[in-house]
Amino acid sequence: MKKLKIVFLLGITILIGVFMTYHWISFKTKDLVFDSVEQIPYNKVGLVLGTGKYAQSGNINLFYKYRIDAAVTLYNAGKIEFILVSGDNSRKDYDEPSDFKTDLMARGIPEEKIYLDYAGFRTLDSVVRAKEIFGQTAITFISQKFHNQRAIYIAEHYNIKAIGFNATDVYNSHFREYLARSKARLDLVFNVQPKFFGQKIIIQ
Repeated sequence: MKKLKIVFLLGITILIGVFMTYHWISFKTKDLVFDSVEQIPYNKVGLVLGTGKYAQSGNINLFYKYRIDAAVTLYNAGKIEFILVSGDNSRKDYDEPSDFKTDLMARGIPEEKIYLDYAGFRTLDSVVRAKEIFGQTAITFISQKFHNQRAIYIAEHYNIKAIGFNATDVYNSHFREYLARSKARLDLVFNVQPKFFGQKIIIQ
């Protein structure tokens, strides 16, 4: 009975921690995410956080589509000069960055303005590599609001001045994000590093 009580209290403590972490990150970053292209400040580089082009249904993934829309909007408004796409390319048949590049170019973004990070396996990798590989200490994240907030939280830990431009969201709530933010916090506490680093790439 005593052990059961301890397990119960531990579970409650974890749930409270997950809940508080989620809302703390939302509060801490609330003034750093923007829906309006007119109000968002300029940064040299906009970092599109990767996702797959297709949903499991075979249709276009709307998270992907709306991130493309947001990146094009920012670029055309002169709020970014270059677009860095960071995503997963862990298999020969799966290449998030190249998909984004193809569709960005189809929307009128010049090829020389697009840089690709093929080792953005998760948000932490994308954020850290933006600084360590691509040399950016100030950046605009381009993703949905919940994702931008987590990326900014990670960026601040690494002394990156970050803001986010919110792509149109697909769902009203994101229950998985509660766990994702807690995982991000633990990664920072335990100094988890990206899977790969590599040679530096100058964006110019």
